[in-house]
Amino acid sequence: MPDPSELPWARIYPASVDWNAPLPSQPLYRILDNAVRDYPDNVALDFLDKFYTYRELGDLVARAAKGLQDLGVVKGDRVGMFLPNTPYYVALYFAALKLGAIVVNFNPLYAEKEIEKQINDSGCKVMATVDVPSVYDTLVKMQGTTCLEKIIVGRMTDILPPVKSALYRLAKRREIARPVYGEQIIDFRTLTANDGNYKPAEINPENDLAVLQYTGGTTGPSKGAMLTHANLSANTEQSRLLLPGAVMGQETMLGVLPFFHVFAMTAVMNVSISLGGRIIMLPRFDLEQAIKTIHKKRPTLFPAVPAIYNAINHYKDLGRYNLRSVRFCISGGAPLPVAVKKQFETLTGCVVVEGYGLSETSPVATCNPVDGENRAGSIGLPVPGTHIEIVDPETRELLRLGAIGEICIRGPQVMKGYWNNPQETARVMETTPRGERLRTGDLGHMDPDGYVYVDDRMKDMIAVNGFKVYPSHVEEEIYRHPAVEECGVIGIPDESRGETVVACIRLRDGQSLTAGALREFLQDTLARWAMPKPEHILFWDQPLPKTTIGKLSRKDLRTMVAARLEAEQESRQNAAGRQERGRAAAAAFHPQP
Repeated sequence: MPDPSELPWARIYPASVDWNAPLPSQPLYRILDNAVRDYPDNVALDFLDKFYTYRELGDLVARAAKGLQDLGVVKGDRVGMFLPNTPYYVALYFAALKLGAIVVNFNPLYAEKEIEKQINDSGCKVMATVDVPSVYDTLVKMQGTTCLEKIIVGRMTDILPPVKSALYRLAKRREIARPVYGEQIIDFRTLTANDGNYKPAEINPENDLAVLQYTGGTTGPSKGAMLTHANLSANTEQSRLLLPGAVMGQETMLGVLPFFHVFAMTAVMNVSISLGGRIIMLPRFDLEQAIKTIHKKRPTLFPAVPAIYNAINHYKDLGRYNLRSVRFCISGGAPLPVAVKKQFETLTGCVVVEGYGLSETSPVATCNPVDGENRAGSIGLPVPGTHIEIVDPETRELLRLGAIGEICIRGPQVMKGYWNNPQETARVMETTPRGERLRTGDLGHMDPDGYVYVDDRMKDMIAVNGFKVYPSHVEEEIYRHPAVEECGVIGIPDESRGETVVACIRLRDGQSLTAGALREFLQDTLARWAMPKPEHILFWDQPLPKTTIGKLSRKDLRTMVAARLEAEQESRQNAAGRQERGRAAAAAFHPQP
């Protein structure tokens, strides 16, 4: 490992965070064992006012592990999580790890074909879900058409406090699935009705996989990133070190991001457990519920995505609620506009820092310091033990500081490779004299102090007459306008320019803005080739499309824009046709002499 004093960020790295700190290579479930040992009576989980102490959680995990073992789950088997944020997720996640099984996270909102492909690709024979028809019915269809053999079903009424459980039975009686339990469909009650005396597996942290985290598949077929116990243990500690003011056993984490997403899995669930803290679990993000929860339950830590912070900023009745318990927020998943960051910090008094990572890096790779300088537009400094290199996309040579190139990452959190996909593994895992590094596919640069900036995805960069336009830069400038609530920028084909810039905008309630006025606002900050034409500034009444964690979905945005522009062109052609027919009719009645 190079001497940290040789690194660009060494001079400015915050004194409270040791870049060279030792990072554990251990079974990931050790973080839970330590919390159970040190904080047995602390509340670990708060799910809609039903509480589980660490002692109770540890016991539930042991009984779930014994139940899985009795089903035949052994080391190396894949156990699927088809679950929203519930105690079932946490219990089965750590139970599987204790057996040496591999957790496979599934997004319950995926289309059936995507779920089917992921089950078959991962080889999941056992999966867990809840008795909510929208997820249960989808999963049951997979039996008989995939390799899935057994489904574990958790009852929602069992994880609610008594009064809420009774109300749920009444109000949601038509929204509760009715599984026929047996050998293929197993009740979680039955699974955990044992003494918890399971036989733990021997774990080699560096080689044994803990999680298969499937990428979103926006640039092709979804791929399973193989994350080892060492990868996730290291990244949990790296993320914990980013919070030097956090107090062991005393922090409360608000968990609104879905745990099946790698950012929430590490930065919310695993970090909170490593702190011996309390997780306030919400099954999904609901704006009003999240604000009321912060007001009532006083969380101190709130990792989220920019869209969530932005939604809270614009909540119409925000003045009725006190959000000032929150001290630290780590923003990830998408670029954090400076205006969104500053407004949320003003509302709450907290520190919002932007981080960066990928499924392939467990996921956190860089972050702005919570007690150091946050540079506008930067994704921060490399987290402890991590090297960021900016590389020429073609020659693969390291570039000078300030030059834009592909961001590459070396560190203990970098995945082992892609599951059953040696070709893609070879494409992104690059061997160098300094060690193996991950090609991210993101374009960025590093300033003289080691702060990293993402200029854009290589695939999202827009080429206009040979000039490079980065959508995130255009979005950042548009967000400065006080009337703008949301914006997204994409490129579309253009016969004369190669590509042209399209800006999609949703305005704040009660605000108005024209394409001409926005262009005038941007004229001093955007180059002429980056400036969208008036006809390519599109205003929308509805929220822009998002992924399940609230990240702008450029893929869906492109589909929406293509449909709208096609409809507008058809309308113009119809109008032109009507005018031509009108002229022909007029000529027929009034022939020229």
